[in-house]
This record gives sequence, C-alpha cells and structure tokens, in this order.
Amino acid sequence: MNLGSIPAGMTRRHFVQHLAAASALALPAISFTESLRASAADLKKRHKSAILLWMSGGPATIDVWDLKPGAPTGGPFQPIATSGNEQISEHMPEMAKQMKHMAIIRSMSTREADHNRGRYYMHTGYVPNPNIEHPSYGSVIAHEMNEQSKNLNLEIPPFVSVGGGSVGPGFLGMTYAPFVVSPDGQVKDLKSSIGGQRMGERLQMLASLEKSFISQHSPGGDRTTAADDHAKILHKTVELMTSKQMEAFKISQEPKEVQERYGKTGFAKGCLMARRLVEQGVPFVEVDLGGWDTHANNFQSLSRTKLPELDKAMAALVGDLDERGLLQDTAIIWMGEFGRTPRINGQSGRDHWARSWSVVVGGAGMKGGIAVGKTSSDGGDVETEPYSSQDVMASVCKSLGISLATTFTSRNGRPMKIANSGKVIKELFV
Repeated sequence: MNLGSIPAGMTRRHFVQHLAAASALALPAISFTESLRASAADLKKRHKSAILLWMSGGPATIDVWDLKPGAPTGGPFQPIATSGNEQISEHMPEMAKQMKHMAIIRSMSTREADHNRGRYYMHTGYVPNPNIEHPSYGSVIAHEMNEQSKNLNLEIPPFVSVGGGSVGPGFLGMTYAPFVVSPDGQVKDLKSSIGGQRMGERLQMLASLEKSFISQHSPGGDRTTAADDHAKILHKTVELMTSKQMEAFKISQEPKEVQERYGKTGFAKGCLMARRLVEQGVPFVEVDLGGWDTHANNFQSLSRTKLPELDKAMAALVGDLDERGLLQDTAIIWMGEFGRTPRINGQSGRDHWARSWSVVVGGAGMKGGIAVGKTSSDGGDVETEPYSSQDVMASVCKSLGISLATTFTSRNGRPMKIANSGKVIKELFV
C-alpha cells in the first residue's frame, strides 16, 4: 500500500477500507459459554441501556397511538383498551397487554417534515447544519455510558444498529459510530478462515501502516485525533473478531418458543437481538423497521403488514425485558422522523406531518400506562404543552442517570449541551 495515498484526515471510506482489511484477519468463531452471561438480576445492577425502535418513513401515529374515531379523517381503525390508561389501535392487541409499561407522548410538535432532515433531527435533536455534524442519540448515550461498559469488560461496540445505518457519531468520533449488523447477526467482512502465521503477519503490517499514518501528522491537531480514532477502531475490530461476546448476535441460539414469540421478520429478529445485546451490557441498540411512508394505501399497509409485524415483536421485547428484570434499567424509545396528516389523500394515504404526532417511551424508571399531552379532535393540532426531539432525549437521559448539565465541545470549539438543552417531560417521572 502506498502511504502517500492515505488521505490527511480519516474519511468514512478510509475507515471502512481498513475495517475490511482488519476483518480479513478474523479467527473462527468461539462458542459462547454460560460463564460469560451474568444473570439478569446481576446485570441490571451494573448497567443501563436504551433501545430505539426506529420507524423509517414516518409512521401514521394517528392510526396507531392517537386514534380519532368519528372524525372525518379519522380513518377506519378503532381504539381498544390497554393494560394502562391509554387506548391504542385495534391492530395492536399484543402491545395493548404491555402498555402498562409504556407512555405515549401525544403532543409531539416538530418542524422537519422532510425525510432526511426529520431523520437527522429526531436522531440528534439538531436541525442539519453544513458547518457541523452532530452526534446521534445512540452515540451520545454510548459515550456517556462508556464507563459502565468498561466495568462489564464489553468487547462489543457500545452502539449497535440492526438493519439500518442510523446516524453517525459526529464530533464524538468513530469510537461511538453505529456498528451495523443485519437482523441475522451478520457483519460484513467479519468472517474468514485466515489465521495463524498469516494473521500475525497481517496484524504486523497493519500496525506498521497505522504507526506511519499517525506519525505523518503533527500531534494535537484534528488530523492526529482522526488518526488516533482510526487506530483505536482497528484495535477494537481485531479484538471483537476473536471475542466470545459475538455470540450475542446469534439469535438462533434462543429456544424455538422464544424466537416464535418475537416472530420471523427482520424486525422481530432485531428486537430479539436487542434484548440479547442489552443483556451483555451494550448501552445503545437501534432496530430499524422501514416502510412507513404511506402516501398511498395507508390503511391496507398498516392493517395487513406493518402493525401486525410491529405489534408482535415490540410486545415480545417489552414483555421479555420485564420478565427478565431488565426493563427497569432499559429505556425503550419508539419513533420515526415525523407523523402523517390527519387529512386522507385521494390515494387512501396520509402525507408528511410534523405539527402533531406521537412518540412512545418506557422502561428505565419512566412511568408507564399513561398518555402525555393531547391533540385536537381531528388530530391536526397539539392542545397541550408541545414536546420536541430534545425533550424526548432529555427525558431518556434522565431515566438513564445521565446528567443534563453535560456539555460537549465540538471540533470547532463550540460548547454543546447534551440533548440540545431539551426539557424533561415531567409526567414521565411523577
């Protein structure tokens, strides 16, 4: 490799290339032993985690969590009672049994109704800015819970994204980037039969390249920071490839009845994997379920596919965490980039709508069984105190014991308060 071709700063492409090179050194997988899995009772005393269920595309929350029966544009779905004080869609019967653990924030009111901008805003608490890349909530929480992860001797990256790429670490650095896996637990380029002497030789070669790469830059600058991050990631990758903790990604090891309880879809597998990962001490796991951009055939899509898939897997996850004593230390966040219009368009669909919609949270000490806030009779406006992405994040941070006084310094020297100075949603902690 020509060292002169190495870019001055560590770009994502540069990182991926070296990650792939390091991955080629992987040893065969080592079987998981029960000694590596502490009991749920012990683990819950030692760490807290968060699971984000990300609904890519913008779900019609008016048809899921905040129904308007009888309204001209309320749609055909009917509300049903739950184990809490809320009512939810008739197509969510399994989640209805678990709503005593979950709270619906019905007074979400945001401004970003574009997919990319909304995704960025709901993942970071900031609107996109060409001058700075903000860290995602997953990266922030992974960063803040890092000491707990060290206490658990965690070798798995602290932020895992299942089925999607999430949003990156911004100025927090590649150490806190999402580690992307498929719902089947596959990590690209993380399997190889190469070992022994060839592995040792390649490790030496990579170490030499990294040393030369870092030595080319003067200490203390952004370039050196990028190079150091790169070297740390390379070391972590090689460490991970030989780790027994990688078995946590293998949901096939779960009893058949447990797998059937979650379901067979990619999202279902991701939810089961999320439970296994938080058991190991991973601070943040994001599971993606796409397909919510229902500009056409909204009700058919929701009733036949999206809601049954969501209902089964999400209910299994909440119930499983509760039964294992982990829910009290695991925050669950359900959200997309925005909601959808109270108006039903000519294609029996709903369009983008950020003015009044819902997010669902629970676990980690947050109060369940309640609906926070209220929208108008047709769902078009928020009638109580509006809440933002920042407020949801501030509330999750509080539930995890993360100080809201925490302030980061971006690479351009700007101080940035955690959760963009969002306010805690007080009803969740009464």
